Amino acid sequence: MTFTEQAWQAIQPIRAAIDAHPFLDGLEPGTLPPETFLHYLAQDAAYLGAYSKVLASAAARAHEPGALAFWSASAADAVAVERRLHESHGVDAAAVEASPTCAAYTSYLLALTATASYPVVVAGVLPCFWIYDDVGRRLAERVGDLDGHPYADWIGTYGDPAFSAATATARQLVDAAAEVASAADLERMRHAFTTASRYEWMFWDAAWRREEWPV
Repeated sequence: MTFTEQAWQAIQPIRAAIDAHPFLDGLEPGTLPPETFLHYLAQDAAYLGAYSKVLASAAARAHEPGALAFWSASAADAVAVERRLHESHGVDAAAVEASPTCAAYTSYLLALTATASYPVVVAGVLPCFWIYDDVGRRLAERVGDLDGHPYADWIGTYGDPAFSAATATARQLVDAAAEVASAADLERMRHAFTTASRYEWMFWDAAWRREEWPV
C-alpha cells in the first residue's frame, strides 16, 4: 500500500467517530440548528485564514513545479472559493475570534511549517482535503437532489467532483514526498496525518458544542 493508503487505514476509528458525530447526523437531513452551522462556518473562516498560510508554506518548500503550482493554487482557493461560502451566510471572517479548538488546530499546523520538513507539512494538511472530500462526497450521494436543502451549498462544495480531483492530487503529492522521505520523517508524517485527523473530529465537535473560551 502507498503511504496515504496506510495512513487512511490507520485512522479508521477516527473516521468512524466523524461519521457518527451528531453534527453530521444533523447536516445530512438539514435538521442541524442554523446557529450551530453558523458557529461552525465562522470558525471555519478563522481556520482557513491560517490553513492558506500553511498551504503557501508547502508551496514554498516544494521542489517540483507541479507541486508548487498545486499548493499555491490551493492556498488561493482556501481564501477565495471557500470564503465565498462563508460570506454567502453572512460570516465576516475578520470579525471572528478563533475558538480554543480552532486556535489549537491552526497553531499545530503553523508549527509544522516552522519546525518540520516538507513531507511532514503536506502530510499534516492532507486530512483537511481528504476527510472533507470523503464526508462531502458521501453526503451528496445520500442526499441526492439538493434543491431546497438548507445546507446545499456546503454539501455541493465538498461533494463536487472537482474537489475530489484536488484531493486525489494532494494524495499523489504526499505519496511522492513519502517515497523520498527518511524513516524518521515517515514516522513524523504518520503522526502529523493522525494528529490533524483528530483535530478534524474535534473541530466538528467544537462547533456542535458552540465552543467558546471559558474565561
